[in-house]
Amino acid sequence: MRIRRSLAAGIATAALAGLGLTGASTASAATYAAPTHAAPADAAPTVGECEDGGGTVDWATGTCKGGKYDGQKID
Repeated sequence: MRIRRSLAAGIATAALAGLGLTGASTASAATYAAPTHAAPADAAPTVGECEDGGGTVDWATGTCKGGKYDGQKID
């Protein structure tokens, strides 16, 4: 009985401290994950990216006006 209480207390302490087995395996997997690569700088922005970057779409020319992608052709 004493062993069960000790084991339950240890599991509860580990769970409250955030030291579960799944958390540990996730942390180690994230450490060794392959790096991600950003899109090339010359990639054309989408309509949503143009608007999210603070610009508006000029539908006559197909370019982004203002904001982060000013003057770039829309994909």
